[in-house]
Amino acid sequence: MRGLVRLTKYAFRHQWYLIGAYAAMTASSLSALVVPRMLGEAIDEALASGLQSRLLLLAGVIVLFSLLRGMFSYGQRYLSESLSQRSAYDLREDFFRKLQGMSFGFFDREQTGDLMSKATQDVEAVRMFVSMGMVRGLSIFVTLGAVLTLMAVMNWRLTLVCAAFLPIILWRALSMSRSLRPIWMKVQEETGAMTTVLQENLSGMRVVKAFGARDYEESKFNSRADAIARLTYSATRLFASQGSLMTFIFTSATGAILWYGGREVAAGRLTPGELASFILFMGLLGMPVRMSGWLMNTLSRASSAGQRLYDVLDAESPVTEKPDAMPLPRVAGHIAFENVSVSYDDSVSAVRNIDFEARPGQMIALLGGPGSGKSTIAHVIPRFYDVSEGRITIDGHDVRDVALSSLRHNVGIVLQDVFVFSASVKDNIAYGLDEVDMDEVVRAAKIAQLHDFIEGLPDGYDTWVGERGVTLSGGQRQRLAIARTLLLDPPALILDDSTSSVDMATEHRLQEALEEVTRGRTTFVIAHRLSTVRKADLILVLDDGEIVERGTHEELLERNGFYRGIYDLQLRPQDYSPDPVPVGLGGDA
Repeated sequence: MRGLVRLTKYAFRHQWYLIGAYAAMTASSLSALVVPRMLGEAIDEALASGLQSRLLLLAGVIVLFSLLRGMFSYGQRYLSESLSQRSAYDLREDFFRKLQGMSFGFFDREQTGDLMSKATQDVEAVRMFVSMGMVRGLSIFVTLGAVLTLMAVMNWRLTLVCAAFLPIILWRALSMSRSLRPIWMKVQEETGAMTTVLQENLSGMRVVKAFGARDYEESKFNSRADAIARLTYSATRLFASQGSLMTFIFTSATGAILWYGGREVAAGRLTPGELASFILFMGLLGMPVRMSGWLMNTLSRASSAGQRLYDVLDAESPVTEKPDAMPLPRVAGHIAFENVSVSYDDSVSAVRNIDFEARPGQMIALLGGPGSGKSTIAHVIPRFYDVSEGRITIDGHDVRDVALSSLRHNVGIVLQDVFVFSASVKDNIAYGLDEVDMDEVVRAAKIAQLHDFIEGLPDGYDTWVGERGVTLSGGQRQRLAIARTLLLDPPALILDDSTSSVDMATEHRLQEALEEVTRGRTTFVIAHRLSTVRKADLILVLDDGEIVERGTHEELLERNGFYRGIYDLQLRPQDYSPDPVPVGLGGDA
């Protein structure tokens, strides 16, 4: 219930829509209350005098208030729907903004499909709560209270007969709410899991096809869909039983009113018209009575949806920007690691006691086996993760003291896992830039050795690439990512396995181009090839999260240590092979 109270803040942001919806709802309910009373008077008038003029007047009043009720009902629906859509928009915006502010660690734990389900299914459940629960839910209580008050004024004895059934209705509604909430929570969790299966299947369709795993994927998806169906059936059965019970209670109350009301008419304490009004008032009570079960269903679903949404909205990112963080101007590129350790789960350190200095314009090569800590070192510079101990400075500024956006504009990175958006080649290269000169885009593509390929496409730079760049080869995607980063013109550059997906001929051209672009920039390269290692001003050899050797290529060979072993096993063959291929050492966590 606390989650529901928190969700109401999104409705209160649009208070005029909320006030208007409540006003229209109140006017509609009051208009509806006039009709039974006027009809009762018309019946008594007809029985007493039969004056046609009086009956016509009462009939006109009934028609007028019925028309007003329809107009106010339309206003209520329009305003409540407008309110719910604006509330859902705000909630989705807050949810998306929260995701953008989370660090890599959050996405390492979360499933994409579940986050997508929260942003769609769960937000829709909240929207229904605002539209139907907050506005129409209140109309249930307004109508219930007003009808019972008018009935009590007419005949309090008969009202007590009707009210005797209300505790049963209330008990049943609360009981159903307690039963429905865990069911809907499980439904929404299973929906998130099913969305994850679907998202992974579509993203990895080529792997699915290649391994002939259609039956396996269908089994995974069907098991989730079946769980959702079974849980939904359970909720539907509860909801249906509530409706049947409410109908029985309502019909029983109507029968009791007819029996006791007839005795009151016979005793002269109630007129026939008043009894008819009572029957019509019972009709008005039927709506809130029947809607009580539906209201509990809506509240239960919104409550579980709100809890799932606030699991994200209340999450705290370990990488945060200080309130007084200063914008970092364009830097020279002096980057220093001072006794840095990084732990992803507060138990095992990915890297330990990393201490080195990169001067402006230097190239630093990171070399090591899988899980040695190469990518971790690369990722903590732009603060994708934060250090656990020590500090990293750029031009003397602790990276934790500067604005994140300005830091990342100064440090460009080509990630190992290249992501290409469903957009044109030009838009992919100029990603994140509002206005960019086409000449700059072409220049970046030429440096990345991609221009000639783009010119050969049907629409050149306006050619649309498929989702995740499936129409491009691995090497083409890698070069597109390099061009995208170069367009930002960062003073510091991180190339995370950036030439691992290109052939030797392309790599030779790329290395020549990168010599130009890295000149004057501090460059970190996760090295996999001898050509890169030889050109580095400093090679850091990592093993199990620690720097075990450091120096230039020649210095490390002379020591005949860890680096010499890597060189003999993996790098030396590149000196002699007429058609060498890249030997990857793998990525690390």
